[in-house]
Amino acid sequence: MSDAAQPTAAEVRAAAEAVKAALDRHLAAVERRTGDDDPAVYEAFNALAAAAEAYDERLYDRYDEVTPFEIPGADDSLPPYAGPEEPHALSVLIRRDYAVVEPQRLIAQAQRIADLESEEEGSAMPSVVAAGTHAALGLLFGEFEPDEIASRHKEFGLEEGDSTLWVSAAEDLPEPGDWLSAPFEHADPERIVCRFDVSAVFDDEPDDDLRHQKA
Repeated sequence: MSDAAQPTAAEVRAAAEAVKAALDRHLAAVERRTGDDDPAVYEAFNALAAAAEAYDERLYDRYDEVTPFEIPGADDSLPPYAGPEEPHALSVLIRRDYAVVEPQRLIAQAQRIADLESEEEGSAMPSVVAAGTHAALGLLFGEFEPDEIASRHKEFGLEEGDSTLWVSAAEDLPEPGDWLSAPFEHADPERIVCRFDVSAVFDDEPDDDLRHQKA
């Protein structure tokens, strides 16, 4: 690269300051987060990744030096984006896996829910203990929102496994009831705008246990 094409020292310094500001915004968003899928945190994450990448490039171009950061980005698991340039609708697909590590705790929590419902309705409900884990899971997920279960999973005798969130772009919102019989059948990787993966397999990576991929 010629000297004329290199960024100036001031441009490198400005890129470094942008990273510092993006770090502050990301931390502030995390401190104010309202749940596991808070869009403000993801927006701040993307801004931090972009600022770090810009600084890394300018530092290398000017000083032939690199940073210790691994810049999050798309990898081979996401094909090139082929969805609409101006999406008018989107689908958010979420999968969270759990292991039932304490069945008795799960059943006890479900029995508590059943007892409260019995008191409110003034009628007896079948014993969850007799019905087993299957009935306990039905009661648990019928009572609590998925985000609350994610934040309180240990209380319910569950252990987190992998999870992923896909944001998929669409031309138009589907008609009511169109996909209810097979909600995940038409998930198209080429329409994924971005995805967020959490897995223990990433524990040794700089992002800790979160991998962000953007098309």
